[in-house]
Amino acid sequence: MRAVRTVQAAMALGVVAVLSLALWPAATVVDTIRVTRGPLQVTVDEDGVTRVQERFVVAAPVGGRLERIEWEPGDVVRRGAVLARLRAADVPLTDARTRAEWLATLRSAEATHKQALAERARAQATRDRLRLVLERQTELVSAGAVASDDVDAARSAASGADAAVAAADAAVERASHDVELARARLGTPLAPGRVVTVIAPCDGVILRRLHESESVIGAGEPLVELGSRAALEIVTDLLSSDAVKVSPGARVFVDDWGGEGVLEGTVRRVEPSGFVKVSALGVEEQRVNVIVAFPGDAAPRLGDGYRVTARIVLWSAADAITIPMGSVFRQGDGWAAFVVNGGRAHLRVLRIGHHNDNHAEALDGVAPADEVIMHPPDDLSDGARVRSRSVTASTGAPGNHSRTR
Repeated sequence: MRAVRTVQAAMALGVVAVLSLALWPAATVVDTIRVTRGPLQVTVDEDGVTRVQERFVVAAPVGGRLERIEWEPGDVVRRGAVLARLRAADVPLTDARTRAEWLATLRSAEATHKQALAERARAQATRDRLRLVLERQTELVSAGAVASDDVDAARSAASGADAAVAAADAAVERASHDVELARARLGTPLAPGRVVTVIAPCDGVILRRLHESESVIGAGEPLVELGSRAALEIVTDLLSSDAVKVSPGARVFVDDWGGEGVLEGTVRRVEPSGFVKVSALGVEEQRVNVIVAFPGDAAPRLGDGYRVTARIVLWSAADAITIPMGSVFRQGDGWAAFVVNGGRAHLRVLRIGHHNDNHAEALDGVAPADEVIMHPPDDLSDGARVRSRSVTASTGAPGNHSRTR
């Protein structure tokens, strides 16, 4: 009788065990990825257009019959080269009022030229001071007295100062040409039928030919546009909320320009005045132009008016604990993630710093090599059994994680 009871008890235990195994919840299969330590950048990305920094519009000094212009867009010209020829038309006598206006224009041009000289002197003084700061920071970083980020900031500031001096030089040259133009108007009127040659005011490339065939034109009519492809800049318009985060000297990565590799530049100026732009969805947006300087010789095939993508660095860190954004979620007013340990999912409350579309800076809650769950299911709970399946995050170029608008 005792043996029968023993067999019955064993059978009951077996049934309970089978039912327990059948009803025991299966482990949830999840995709996991490890927390890493490395570089992290936050950028604002926007399309931009290249343009020549200094553009010269060469106009006819007098009215008359213009001969055919043989120069083609893209031709390289030297200063003093003959761009066009025209035969002067009959010039009426200049009255006192017109001559007084021309004299006032000359004085204004001379004052502008003096102002440009003063601005250039100030830019050169700023450049010399920033170069001295860069030399001192380089010596201090060798001695371990300052961080390398301070040297990078000083180098960026020195590069911006060099670009400011170049812009000041061009402004002086432009002002001097305006003075020459104003003085020419006060000169002796040309005799009718006299051949007048229009010469190039600087070295450059023909950007546009505004007149080609022989025609009769008036005084001041634009003929060609000149510029140097070696002195390009990028104009990109950002939302005003993003523009306030950008500072002159910030690093810029230029890609999607049609060639290989990524070009580097610096923010030269954030314009102080914004404008309204209607988006593709019909929404009015307040935009601000940001001017980016970069070496034109790095991309010799780029020209004036070419489309590029500019990624302006807002923040960067060389050594940060990074966690994929696909693994974090909101937990009340903060952030959280599930960490896999011992075959179970453990809820961790995180403290997040800077972040972009791909990664976030984990200030607290996880450590490098922790295995976190990517896109956790809504019904996943703390302590639930899971079965890991490792994945590789798509993050783009290392160290160049960006926030794309």
